[in-house]
Amino acid sequence: MSDANPLPAKERIRIPRVHMPELNAEVRAHNFAEVNQGLAASAAVTEATRCIACARPGCQLDCPVGVKIKDIVALIYAGDFLAAAAKMREDNALPAITGRVCPQESQCEGGCVLGKKGEPVAIGNLERFIADFELQSGQLGLPAIAPPTGKSVAIVGSGPAGLSAAGDLVQKGHRVRVFEALHELGGVLVYGIPEFRLPKAIVKQEVDNLRRMGVEFETNVVVGRSVTLDELMRVEGYDAVFVATGAGLPVFLNVPGEHLNGVYSANEFLTRTNLMRAYKFPEFDEPIYDCRDRDVIVVGGGNTAMDAVRTARRLGAKTATLVYRRSEAEMPARAEEVKHAREEGIEFRMLTNPIEFLGDEKGWLTGARCVRMELGEPDASGRRRPVPVAGSEYVLPSNVAIIGVGTTANPLIQSTTPDLATNKWNYIVADPESLRTSKRGVFAGGDIVTGGATVILAMGAGRKAAKAMHDYLTTEGWDEAHRD
Repeated sequence: MSDANPLPAKERIRIPRVHMPELNAEVRAHNFAEVNQGLAASAAVTEATRCIACARPGCQLDCPVGVKIKDIVALIYAGDFLAAAAKMREDNALPAITGRVCPQESQCEGGCVLGKKGEPVAIGNLERFIADFELQSGQLGLPAIAPPTGKSVAIVGSGPAGLSAAGDLVQKGHRVRVFEALHELGGVLVYGIPEFRLPKAIVKQEVDNLRRMGVEFETNVVVGRSVTLDELMRVEGYDAVFVATGAGLPVFLNVPGEHLNGVYSANEFLTRTNLMRAYKFPEFDEPIYDCRDRDVIVVGGGNTAMDAVRTARRLGAKTATLVYRRSEAEMPARAEEVKHAREEGIEFRMLTNPIEFLGDEKGWLTGARCVRMELGEPDASGRRRPVPVAGSEYVLPSNVAIIGVGTTANPLIQSTTPDLATNKWNYIVADPESLRTSKRGVFAGGDIVTGGATVILAMGAGRKAAKAMHDYLTTEGWDEAHRD
């Protein structure tokens, strides 16, 4: 698409980045309303004006799902928002979601040349704008669907990897059915990400769009328990299966006192808040230990820990404290989430590590014995290794402790599929290019293969798997589909 912007590149670069309005911090710290408020149409056009239409756009090269960002920004500049949204959906089945939760600063925006000397084009904000504009207009630009191939695909898991694969496969003319273990669709998008970052209504709309394209969904099906992979293929007749179950088994600290009442994994805490509607108390019965007027600590430095501590604040915690064993510079959480948390009154205790949880005679948590840390030499991750400071122990009062230090693979499907190869961490082994597993006709991708990662990387795996599965379904066999 040609560049219709008449402004010289030097003038475009001088235009300041348009920042998205945010809900007032004092207000939002006490409710679950969405923090980021979205761009107005005029603001979106102004931001699109900043794009210098690079001949080799780094933004597109750094997008895990290959979105044609340059063309989309040009359409926004021209004011053709629906065409921009339709162009987005050619490569991204969930634009209203990725526009909200994708770490653009380290991906598409990280590849923007404007970011070398200033602020990159706000690609994520523009993506959200056109997706919301399309949803509100009711004029959905769904991609064309190929004639039926007669082949059927089962997708296990309705998280970002599964939904992305479903969108691509149904476009190719295959019958696609998604199986979800829980009672609501969306996987981590609904149970793991809080309402104030990703409203549940947005996820529902995107799932409904896939339904309109022809994707079938079935909830309350625990593959590995309700039905096995072998039964899906041999009994129910699916020609291929994509396993996209994520990595939902929580990791704990393995320190004394983690059994005490009031100690949660971040997964359980967020699932009870999001999926079981604790955030709507008293409209819904509160299915968690009450945070109101209590001291809450959250252990960890990633986005999940940040989601948990900001959620505890909104549930009425007297104090909500993030405890992290490294410094803020090493935190993997998005800079925007850290900024928002500070504005909302979250206390940060950096270079601090719990070594024991303390309780009363009835088994309820009363505090965490912590030790101060200092940074030593870099470890395998490239970050400086935290080392305890001798004699620095102290007790941090707490009634609720939430452990958000990571997750690992749920073993259910692997344990009921003996010919499905796994690695020493029990993640499914899949070819990095084709995502095929050791089991004929079975592909796997997303967190169940790589371990916990971002929504957009899971979606990229879903797209890669969809392409490989289509090749497999339209060639003579398993080996033929994977020739170089």
